[in-house]
Amino acid sequence: MKSLFHNALALTILAIPAGLQAAGPQEETKGEEQKKTVIIGAQAPEFKIEDSQGQTIDLAKLTDQGPVLVRLTCGCAGCDKELTYFQTLHEEYAGQGLTSLAIFREPDKKVESYVKQKNLKMLYAVDTKGASWNIFQTKVMPTNFLIEKGGKIRSIAAGCDPSGLLANKVSEKVAELLKTDQVDVQQKVAEKK
Repeated sequence: MKSLFHNALALTILAIPAGLQAAGPQEETKGEEQKKTVIIGAQAPEFKIEDSQGQTIDLAKLTDQGPVLVRLTCGCAGCDKELTYFQTLHEEYAGQGLTSLAIFREPDKKVESYVKQKNLKMLYAVDTKGASWNIFQTKVMPTNFLIEKGGKIRSIAAGCDPSGLLANKVSEKVAELLKTDQVDVQQKVAEKK
């Protein structure tokens, strides 16, 4: 019995270092996966995408002209409700230099119909394979990236908020960048109804 106990104890002692060594490389892999470069304060990634007419939209060229709001989105019910606030945000600040770009992860034909139905005025493109989400290092839909003139990321707002509160927070950041008064997009949308 004593011998059985000592053998079990010896195996346990030998197994602990092996288990710790096995955990080491996994932690390194996780660290590599979590190493994000698309963060607030960093330069926006190089990004080009074609719009529905085959024209190339180049983020660097857009940010040379002024701030850009990149919205990675879809046509789900939540994003659909939230779009009204972001479209209002775009309309209110476009004349002051903001460019808005919506990138949809839906089939082309569905997006074309959706854009007409919603009377979308901002730039948009379709990315059914999700390459844009990989470039911007996010899996959350929607995610909004506010990028300053010159290409530095000023704000990242992820998640769906059909109430317009998130859009209002983005509006505050846009107003700071443009050195203008903030537009309350929740109020503007309520006034339109």
